[in-house]
Amino acid sequence: MADRPRLFDDLAGVAGGALSALAGIRDEAEAMVRARVEETIRALDLVKRSELDAVMELAANARAGQEAAESRIAALEAAVAALQTAATAPPAAEGGGPGMIV
Repeated sequence: MADRPRLFDDLAGVAGGALSALAGIRDEAEAMVRARVEETIRALDLVKRSELDAVMELAANARAGQEAAESRIAALEAAVAALQTAATAPPAAEGGGPGMIV
């Protein structure tokens, strides 16, 4: 009976060693799986979410800039059209001034 507690101590020591070995194996397997997944992502030309978000933000900024430029161009075209209309309109009748063709 004196050997029985020692046997339990030995079994507990073996079980503790096995658990720490399993934890090490688990960590190693997790690192290998992570490396394989990253390798597969690179091989498929997939992008990370942060990179996609950055590109989406750049696209939104470019779109906003384009819309602002389009509105400025429309305003400038309207101003040019008004100037062209004013330049081609006949002058007001003032009694045959030097600009009048008869």
